[in-house]
Amino acid sequence: MIRLFKHYIPNAVLLLAICDFILLMVAADLGWVVRANEIHMHVDPIQNRLPQLLTYALSVQVSMIGMGVYGVDALQSLRFATARLLVSVSVAVILLSLFAFLLPGSTLWRSNLLYAMLLTFFFLFSLRLLLGNMIGGEAFKRRVLVMGAGPRAMRIRKLAEQKGAGFSVVGYIAMNDCVQVIPSAINRAHIENLSDHTLRLGASELVLALEERRNGLPLNDLIRVRTTGVHVNEISTFLERETGRVDLDSVNPSWLIFSDGFSSGRRLSAIGKRIFDIVFSLALIVGTLPIMLLTAIAIKFESPGPALYRQTRVELYGQEFDLLKLRSMRQDAEKGGQAVWAQKNDPRVTRVGRFIRKVRIDELPQAWNVLIGQMSFVGPRPERPSFVEELGAQLNYFAERHMVKPGITGWAQINYPYGASLEDSRHKLEYDLYYAKNYTPFLDVVIILQTLRVVLWADGAR
Repeated sequence: MIRLFKHYIPNAVLLLAICDFILLMVAADLGWVVRANEIHMHVDPIQNRLPQLLTYALSVQVSMIGMGVYGVDALQSLRFATARLLVSVSVAVILLSLFAFLLPGSTLWRSNLLYAMLLTFFFLFSLRLLLGNMIGGEAFKRRVLVMGAGPRAMRIRKLAEQKGAGFSVVGYIAMNDCVQVIPSAINRAHIENLSDHTLRLGASELVLALEERRNGLPLNDLIRVRTTGVHVNEISTFLERETGRVDLDSVNPSWLIFSDGFSSGRRLSAIGKRIFDIVFSLALIVGTLPIMLLTAIAIKFESPGPALYRQTRVELYGQEFDLLKLRSMRQDAEKGGQAVWAQKNDPRVTRVGRFIRKVRIDELPQAWNVLIGQMSFVGPRPERPSFVEELGAQLNYFAERHMVKPGITGWAQINYPYGASLEDSRHKLEYDLYYAKNYTPFLDVVIILQTLRVVLWADGAR
């Protein structure tokens, strides 16, 4: 994997994205040349139209990221990838129209844009057809040797067996630190030279998955393996990289303290994030005001009570604030003010509420919370005080999610389906901690783009 701005990107995805960008530039230029020849226009050197080509390529690639073209499903299924490519090219037209309005002359003409779009779909589809399963197959997987043969090693084994795993396990080494649950593991006593054994297996990484590390860490083995050029990782760091979340079953306080992340040098990033929040929350309020007014009228017609709903939530450093939403439930949804988990097919949700939840219209008033600084566009979802108290008593490190400002959308929202149980909250916390630990503006951009996919396909709405 390549680590880009603290976020890991699989080698296969990065290679595919680079190839896609090159083909997008070629498609845009060919579309221009074909149309110019049709109307007998002189074709200038390519550098004279480079800004238009770049605008086209970037618009299409941004929409591809947002639509999940580089996700696991798209890498594994040509049919899935084809559907997402079609939607991506269509969404790119909207972005290009915005560019044409804001920066006249910065995009292709409508006539050569049509040719470019047809060539784009042909090129990108052909690329995926030619590569077949190679992108998501064994060719790009890292070869991992696991030191350990207990439950932690079994977790790595199960992860390697999942669709889209970016690594394959070439062997397990039993260290007599627990009951062996992987029969194929070789006992360390039977390996004369561990570094030589690692190289013969062709492993590029050794993962330390011991159940008990106190007084049992094989330092000499690890030093010799590392000096041969093989990467050595312990299981918490490995799982964070492979899953995009902080694994609560394997982390300990010392790992959180000493591992990379939770950087304090974010002043410039924080200023940029706040400027972005102010500008785009204002734009969102102005642009969606008619939608919010029409929705409010529909809510009032269907059920009695106010259209705008205020609910106390917990923000940065545990402070409380009133979160604004368009009401999607009956006014008596929580009798006595007792907080209740949302359910699948919740009977308290109105017909209008069911629709606005799917397309996230009920979240639009939160742009005001963003504008006045109580929230950000991106961050962990703010929870209710009663849930914070309950979950904080049952989940380790739950308070640490409040070290960053809450958001309308977040890393957990695009990676985990909606859930309303202790186990769901645990999984979402793992993603929230990953965001808090690895926050960069780049990760915010990725989350915002991926949120478009969640909205269009109503992933996780309840």
